[in-house]
Amino acid sequence: MSLLGAVLVLVVAVSGARGSLRNVTAEILGPGSAGNMAAFGDFNSDKLTDIFIVSLGNELKIFLADLKATPYFSPKVRLPLGDDVVITSVVPGDFNGDSQMDVLLTTVPKGHAGTESPLSAVIYWAKNQTLDINYKTSLNATYSDEPLIMDFNGDMIPDIFGVPSGSTVPLIIYGGIQLCVATKQCLLDLPASLDRDLSTRATLNTTNKMAKPHSHAFIDLSGDFTADLFLTTVSTSGGIQFETWINEGGNFTEPSYTIPQPKDAKIIGQSAFADFDGDGFQDLLLPACEDEKCEKSVIYLWKRDSKQWVPVLQNFKNQNTVWGFIPLSSSSAMPITLRFGDYNMDGFPDALAILRDTSGSNQQAFLLENVPCKNTTCSRVFDVHWEISDLNQIKDALAAAFFDIYEDGILDILVLGKGLSEGNNAVHVLINNFEADAYFVKVIVLSGFCSSDCPHQVKPFGVNQPGPYIMYTTVDANGYFKNASAGQLSQSAHLALQLPYNVLGLGRSANFLDHLSVGIPRPPGEKEIRKQEWTAIIPNSQLIVIPYPHQTPRSWSTKLYLTPSNIVLLTAIALIGVCVFILAIIGILHWQEKKADDREKRQEAHRFHFDAM
Repeated sequence: MSLLGAVLVLVVAVSGARGSLRNVTAEILGPGSAGNMAAFGDFNSDKLTDIFIVSLGNELKIFLADLKATPYFSPKVRLPLGDDVVITSVVPGDFNGDSQMDVLLTTVPKGHAGTESPLSAVIYWAKNQTLDINYKTSLNATYSDEPLIMDFNGDMIPDIFGVPSGSTVPLIIYGGIQLCVATKQCLLDLPASLDRDLSTRATLNTTNKMAKPHSHAFIDLSGDFTADLFLTTVSTSGGIQFETWINEGGNFTEPSYTIPQPKDAKIIGQSAFADFDGDGFQDLLLPACEDEKCEKSVIYLWKRDSKQWVPVLQNFKNQNTVWGFIPLSSSSAMPITLRFGDYNMDGFPDALAILRDTSGSNQQAFLLENVPCKNTTCSRVFDVHWEISDLNQIKDALAAAFFDIYEDGILDILVLGKGLSEGNNAVHVLINNFEADAYFVKVIVLSGFCSSDCPHQVKPFGVNQPGPYIMYTTVDANGYFKNASAGQLSQSAHLALQLPYNVLGLGRSANFLDHLSVGIPRPPGEKEIRKQEWTAIIPNSQLIVIPYPHQTPRSWSTKLYLTPSNIVLLTAIALIGVCVFILAIIGILHWQEKKADDREKRQEAHRFHFDAM
C-alpha cells in the first residue's frame, strides 16, 4: 500500500459521518426578517443565493447574501405593493432574456387570501440589480391557481403555464422581449430571435380539468435529457390523476395512459420528483393520507418501470405519539409538500416534511432520511429522524426547505414558523454541521444567452432557469457504478421552495466523476437532443454550465469552482505527521550509524597507534 493510501485509510478511520443542526438565525438573518420565505435565487449575480421574503403580506424583500457582512443576509431590495393586495406567490426568473433576474408576483385583493378569488399576475423587471414598483408588466389573464413557470417552447426563456379564470384549458404566455416592450419596460438591444408579442400564446389540448391546488412539473421523465410536462388533473370519478406529456421533437405529446391516485388515499398532497434509488431516472413521490383527518399518513413511490404505487414510509409513530400530515382543509393554508435535498451527501435524496401530532396541535418539521430497505421487497425507504434538538424546538412549523447557506455544498435547513401575528411569520436558519468524508458536485445551468460578452456588462449568473436536467456516472468506494440525477427548478407553484442549483452527493468516494451530462429543452421541430457531457469532474466542485449557443452543445462552456472539504485538511495533517514520524526514524537511524562509525574510527586509530610502537 502506498504512503498516501495508508494516510487516506487512517483519515477515513478516524473521521466518522457525524452531523447535527445548530440554530444560527440571529447571525444569518438578524432582525427584520419576519415574513414568509417565498423563493430563492441569485438576484445580484454574485454567485451567492439570496432569499425572497414576503413581509406583512404585501411587501417583497430580497435578502442579499454577503460573505463579509454580519448578518449574512440583509434586505437590500424592497418592493412594497400597497395595502390593497396580498402576495400569494413569488417566482424569480429572467422573463425577457436580458440575463437579469425579474420577479413574477401573483396577488389577490386584501381579505381574499385563501378564497377562490382570481389571481392577478405581474412581472417586475430588474434594472441595475433592483426592482421598481413602476417598472412592471401586468398580464392580461387572471388565473384560477398559481401558474407553473416552464420553458414551453424551448427558447430558454421562462414561460407562464396556467389556467385563466373561467376556463379549464391551460394557457401558455411566452416570455421574451415583447413581454415587456408593450410597456417599454425592458432593454431592447437583445437578439431578434427572442422577439415575441405578449399576445403570442398557446394552449395545451388536454381534455381533463386541472387539479387545484395542482402540482405540475417540468422535468425529464423519459430519460432523454429533455424536460417533459407532468400534470395533475381530475379524473372522471373526481379523484386525482397524473399525466406525463412526453417531449418528442420539441412537441409535447398527449399521454397514452394516466397514473391513478393510490387506491387507499383519501387526501392527496403535492407530487414531487427525485432520483430516489440512484438509478439515474426521476421517481414520483406522493405524500397522502388514508383518512380524512390524516391520522394515517403515507408516502408513496411510483417508478416508471413498476407501474404501481409502493409505500416508502408508513410508520409515523414515535414512542406513544402518532404524527401525520396536515390536510389543506385544516388551519394550514399550505398543501402537503415534501422538499428534497441530499442532507448527508450519500447520493440519495432526503426530504423535509411538516407533521402534526394527531392527538394535539403541535406541528414540527422533520428530516426524512433515505435509507436502504431492510427486506427484499423494496430498495430504499424513508426513516424519520425524530430527535434533532434544534429542529424540534421550532414549534408551529409551516414549511421547511434545504438551502446551502455558505455555498460549501452542505445543505442547511430553513424553517418557516408561525409568528406573533398573521403575515409576520419567522424564518429560522439551521446550519448542518455535517462532518464526514463525503463528497458532492454542485451544478447550476444558466440561460446561455451570453457567455462573457453580455449586454451592459451584465453577469449572466442571476437567472433561475427551469428545465435543465443533470446526471452523473461514477464509481463508488466499492468499485460499483453509481448514478444520480436531478432536474433544475421543475416546480414553482404553492411554495415549492426549490433551489436554483442541484447538489448531488457522491458518498465516500473521492474518485473523479466519470461522466457528467447536462441537457436543456429544445424548440418545437428540433429532433436533435441538446445535451453535453463532461468527464473527469473533480469532487467537491461547483460547476456553472453556460449552454451558449443553445443549438451547439459541443461549444457549451463551464466554470468550475473547487470547495475544499475537511478531509483535505485532515489528510494534510496526517501526511505531515507520517512524514515527521518517518524523518524522526531516519534521524535516529542516522545518529546510531554515525555513533557506530565514530566508534569504529576510534578503534582503528587506537590499533594504528600500537602498531607504530
